[in-house]
Amino acid sequence: MNTIFKLACLAVYVAALAGAVWPFPGALWLQYLALGLLAIHALELAVALPVIRQQPGPLIDGIALTLLFGLLHWAGLNKRPR
Repeated sequence: MNTIFKLACLAVYVAALAGAVWPFPGALWLQYLALGLLAIHALELAVALPVIRQQPGPLIDGIALTLLFGLLHWAGLNKRPR
């Protein structure tokens, strides 16, 4: 189920980007939705940063994935086996 929600987030971002290049009906609404998602995920980043810092790998990867997927990414980090 988590994968479906991540794909939905990516679809919003891709559609908003496509609407910026090739305007279509509803493109502006999708761009506002994508901007809102990024803003909410930026706020979530402040909460999730301690969890992300504990994970192996580059910190920038965890930050980028949190900005893209927010709670969908970092909520499952503590559930993974280490």
